[in-house]
Amino acid sequence: MTTLSGPFRRSLHIRHVDAGSDGAIEQEIAALLGPHYDMQRLGLFFTATPRHADLLLVTGPVTLAMREPLLRTYEAMPEPRAVVAAGTDACSGGIWRGPEVLGGVDRVLAVDVYIPGDPPSPIALLHGLLLAAGRVTQVEPPLREVSA
Repeated sequence: MTTLSGPFRRSLHIRHVDAGSDGAIEQEIAALLGPHYDMQRLGLFFTATPRHADLLLVTGPVTLAMREPLLRTYEAMPEPRAVVAAGTDACSGGIWRGPEVLGGVDRVLAVDVYIPGDPPSPIALLHGLLLAAGRVTQVEPPLREVSA
């Protein structure tokens, strides 16, 4: 997994691309900007241009129509860069099948962090973004003791 480090440990600029989602995850992403989650206090900012972005946040399954715009966005980003697939559809393609849907983001780009959920909660989104930035580590569920 590629994580961003060095100059990105203080701030991270995110370019969000909706590659074909149903809009549910965009509501959770919007919650990150509110006072409860306040992602800016963690140095996370959305940017309108890929030329200023460190991280590409992709939602939805990649549709045929969005394949080229997604690739162009990624190629316009400076190195180092990371890709985060957010939501079940972006992680695996979800339930969508057919010639107009290519599948998950990893069918088009190498994905660094997967954030599962339909839609994932804002706290899961924050954790995934911080994971991609190298500020937190992967959390494993605690092991339960099995009684005999």
